[in-house]
Amino acid sequence: MPDKQALRADCTSCFGLCCVALPFAASADFAVDKPAGQPCANLQDDFRCGIHRRLRQEGFTGCTVYDCFGAGQQVSQVTYEGRDWRRHPETAKQMFEVFPVMRQLHELLSYLTEALTLPAAAPVHGDLRPALDETERLTRQSPGVLLELDVAAHRQRVNVLLLRTSELVRAGAGRRKKDRRGADLIGANLKGADLAGANLRGAYLIGAKLKGADLRRADLIGADLRGADLSGADLTGSIFLTQAQLNAAKGDAATRLPPALTRPAHWTS
Repeated sequence: MPDKQALRADCTSCFGLCCVALPFAASADFAVDKPAGQPCANLQDDFRCGIHRRLRQEGFTGCTVYDCFGAGQQVSQVTYEGRDWRRHPETAKQMFEVFPVMRQLHELLSYLTEALTLPAAAPVHGDLRPALDETERLTRQSPGVLLELDVAAHRQRVNVLLLRTSELVRAGAGRRKKDRRGADLIGANLKGADLAGANLRGAYLIGAKLKGADLRRADLIGADLRGADLSGADLTGSIFLTQAQLNAAKGDAATRLPPALTRPAHWTS
């Protein structure tokens, strides 16, 4: 099983790949437009962000909620063996194309690793372990192999197992919940809602009012929580919730979180 640290972004070991490889458009999340492959104007020569401590104030909230799941350091230090795109410009284009592929693989590794820690998912652990091993093996492949990889097909195979994991965990909530997978709940008033064991995969919860909601054992994989109010909500036992999702939401000291996640610094006390 991968080291948990390997699935967390280590910017000190990365060549600023998310600041170069990815595009962003001027919006509420980003102060300016930037095409893919062009370094952000705030990226310094040492691959560090020049406004890291002021990202939100400077209009780059999107940067504060992005998570590469450790793909940045994997590409920088393993795939390209420490050869950065500035000193080796011939690697730049390929490296920037490999990064999103690796990011998807590391995201899957994160979900598979979590699934294997869930006692309720024990019936599917025997299938999850080979899937994790195969995904980890793919992360060690050469740039050429990674670019030829059918990531969508691999993700689909893994997703079958993650869905089964979700069903087993959510069944423990003790009652059948409405399937809200992919639901448009933008701005919805769900204050105090009983969402224990709910399927909220890919749900649009942007700006939703979830204050005091019961989200125990809820499946939150891919749910868009930007601006969602989680004040006083109970997320203990929720599955496939990421730190990036929390960073995009609002909350307070009364919000209850899974032990593996931390309370964002910008949340109210």
